[in-house]
Amino acid sequence: MQPPNKKIPFTPEKYREMQQKVTDLEALREVVMERLVTAREMGDLSENGAYKYAKFELGDIGRQLKRFKGLLAEGFPAPKHTGPNGSADFGSIVTIEKCDASKKQLTFTIVSKHESDPVQKKLAYSSPMGKAVMRRNVGDSLTVTTPNGKVAYTLIEIK
Repeated sequence: MQPPNKKIPFTPEKYREMQQKVTDLEALREVVMERLVTAREMGDLSENGAYKYAKFELGDIGRQLKRFKGLLAEGFPAPKHTGPNGSADFGSIVTIEKCDASKKQLTFTIVSKHESDPVQKKLAYSSPMGKAVMRRNVGDSLTVTTPNGKVAYTLIEIK
């Protein structure tokens, strides 16, 4: 169930990973702040490479913290669930098979756009492939519009 004022579903693993990333970044920020203070004490700041690098690092850490804290504030860990009659839904691991001579199979997890990573076989439910698969059942045919035209698939497995 979606908590009030939370809009972005994440797999529980991704949500924990982001929480850990915030903890790690906050610890790193403390270390970099100590380096910045040490570098500042070295004198002339205009030609102090250690000072400039520490300032750059702090900016980068700040941007990452803002991003992850924003996602955590808007997001919630959504349990894997299936749709009506066992259909594909958020968190489902689905396998589809191309309806041509190649019978090429693709397996991926359905996630939000903020967690999507095709290299890790995580596709957003808002992507063309995700939209085609959502609320479908094993055995259903689906068509995905790609830059090379329409491609037909059959949904062969939902985990």
